[in-house]
Amino acid sequence: MSDPRTNDRIRVPEVRLVGPGGEQIGVVKIEVAIRLAQEADMDLVEVAPNSKPPVAKIMDYGKYKYEAAQKAKEARRNQANTVLKEVRFRLKIDKHDYETKRKRAEGFLKAGDKVKAMILFRGREQSRPEQGVRLLQRFAEDVAEFGSVESNPTIDGRNMVMVIGPLKNKSEAKAEANAQRAANRARSQQQRAGVATEAETPSATDEEK
Repeated sequence: MSDPRTNDRIRVPEVRLVGPGGEQIGVVKIEVAIRLAQEADMDLVEVAPNSKPPVAKIMDYGKYKYEAAQKAKEARRNQANTVLKEVRFRLKIDKHDYETKRKRAEGFLKAGDKVKAMILFRGREQSRPEQGVRLLQRFAEDVAEFGSVESNPTIDGRNMVMVIGPLKNKSEAKAEANAQRAANRARSQQQRAGVATEAETPSATDEEK
């Protein structure tokens, strides 16, 4: 993606101008827009070149580029860290096995990983794909607290596949897990301190003796 045109590189007679705080200034001549940007010690950046007239915003372009680069870097890191975990089902799955698969999938999603839910069809089961769709839809609803469907159920050879993505990325999930562990440690220390205090306090029977 190429960089947007800025300042004197914006070769149009007029623009719809947006101020640095997002306020709508209106349609003005390009010379006026550039002058207003210079007076604010900022840049004029063309943010919607295909609009009629193009939309330009007064902003700190250097800061904008830096923040955009940081967001792109974070997105790439999260994408690289996200692992596709697989959970397999049979079309005729018993309740206990289903719950085991669901809990495993929830663990993956809470850790920031994607889940590939796969139904393995056997024999005549391939002629009843609607049952597979219903099972995967039920599964998606059961884990909706931790993830959302990224790709709907599709046939892949003898299997049916659906991908569920986590609601939180890898770094967010890791930070939340660390915070939870810290809270658990603090609670455990408080409990131990309470037990120690009780042990040191003499009972009424001891004082009578």
